[in-house]
Amino acid sequence: MHGRVAAPTRMSAEARGTPAGDSAARPAFSEPRTCHADPAVLEPCESCHARCHSVCAGLSVEEINRLALLTQPATIGAGQTFISEGESAVHLINLNSGCVKIFKLLPDGRRQITGFLFQGDFLGIPFNEAYVYSAEAVTDVQVCRFPRRAFNALMEEIPGLEKRLLTRASNELAQAQEQMLLLGRKTAREKIASFLLGLSERARRLGLPDDPVDLPMGRADIADYLGLTTETVSRTLTQLKRDQLIRMEGTAHVRLLDRAELIAISDGE
Repeated sequence: MHGRVAAPTRMSAEARGTPAGDSAARPAFSEPRTCHADPAVLEPCESCHARCHSVCAGLSVEEINRLALLTQPATIGAGQTFISEGESAVHLINLNSGCVKIFKLLPDGRRQITGFLFQGDFLGIPFNEAYVYSAEAVTDVQVCRFPRRAFNALMEEIPGLEKRLLTRASNELAQAQEQMLLLGRKTAREKIASFLLGLSERARRLGLPDDPVDLPMGRADIADYLGLTTETVSRTLTQLKRDQLIRMEGTAHVRLLDRAELIAISDGE
């Protein structure tokens, strides 16, 4: 399960991707505000930045502490693949900070990026024995790993946890339908506008400034996700800049100068 970016947002994958050195060269992007500390909550959950945005949100202190006993914190470096499609799903993973791309492998060896995940997103499906996609860190990321079988057992005892995951699954279904529309019916200009607006909305929901928009992923990954070529992505961004709809601030930030017009473009008007 996950919360990837679509049009405007999406669960929150790995060939056709970022040019060599691209990930390492990208500047760090903004992190959401820290959740309210509660000394009654056990570590690592008490100091977790993602707690109020993740599957943990809404759980009681006692329930969070039970989840904390299962938690295995880890740091994953940019460019590292940490989930491989088809492998046994030993762990479920909550993303605490950073950006991750998830992708599917095609029979001919190519890949299709299906989403970009951010703080609070959840990777893995509790009842699946194997991972259904691969995941690679776009930036350095902090995660919490949960043994899948133990997590499933805990869900039976904490109805609120299962409810959160079901809500996320419903949201992801709606987002997947948006992604199908994005790939199948929209022009390159509409796709780029939708993508930027989706990232902006995502940031707003996490309590971050929604403008400028952070772009921690490279142009090749954006192209892969949107079903475009890298050249088309760059050309379209240049056109939007020339039309004074956006302004590039370095390579990883985009200022939205005319949000209303970008929304109109995204809607095909």
